[in-house]
Amino acid sequence: MKSILIKDTTREEREEIVRRSLDCGGGCENCSSCWLGGGSPETLYRDYIDGKKEIAEINREYRARLVRG
Repeated sequence: MKSILIKDTTREEREEIVRRSLDCGGGCENCSSCWLGGGSPETLYRDYIDGKKEIAEINREYRARLVRG
């Protein structure tokens, strides 16, 4: 499996990683991101796509917001 770290990927590869990883194929109504306050996957993971934050960091921050609620 190829690394998904920012240092090992191009912007285009990161866009594809987010698209493939989070696309359930059933449309937005089947994704919990929106109703949990995350918004669209592209918005939620914009900092990863832009090369600013790793996926793991974004996920930690998202979970922390849910716990604090």
